[in-house]
Amino acid sequence: MANSKSLIAYFSRKGNNYVGGSIVNLPIGNTEVIAKKIQELTGSDMFQIKTVKSYPEDYTETTNVAQEELRKNSRPELTGIVDDMDSYDVIYIGYPIWYGTMPMTVFTFLESYDFSGKTIIPYCTHEGSGLGQSVRDIKKLCPNSRVHDGLAIKGSSVNRTQNDVSAWLHKLGISDKK
Repeated sequence: MANSKSLIAYFSRKGNNYVGGSIVNLPIGNTEVIAKKIQELTGSDMFQIKTVKSYPEDYTETTNVAQEELRKNSRPELTGIVDDMDSYDVIYIGYPIWYGTMPMTVFTFLESYDFSGKTIIPYCTHEGSGLGQSVRDIKKLCPNSRVHDGLAIKGSSVNRTQNDVSAWLHKLGISDKK
């Protein structure tokens, strides 16, 4: 992976979020904080996964929408695409854990491209559920790619994870900026 071109694709929700047992207003979503740390350490390109229809401002309303999307196996429409996905060998995919897996928005993203032969490196932010079944779901959606086990970071500790992210990348054989 040393000479591979890499992309960090992530879905993150700023604003009202559940962090450390309370609802707080985040100026930058937790998953985006980690995306920026990975970018700083790897020099990877970045792409934020965004939906056409925004999630509600209110945290509880967003959880209701997320639960309904999961129940219906929805595929929310995305605002943009990665222009040259074929040029990337390694894809870091970041997301919060919603109801035991990644948001349905990330399912939409993963189903929008052919990841055959690519390496997918998942990471998530959560408040106690770890990666949930998200890695298993990614492997189902991208059966012809190499999917790593991933990194789960508690949302309430994202600002103290530089060493964790660096150690994780080193373990994957990625340690220097490209």
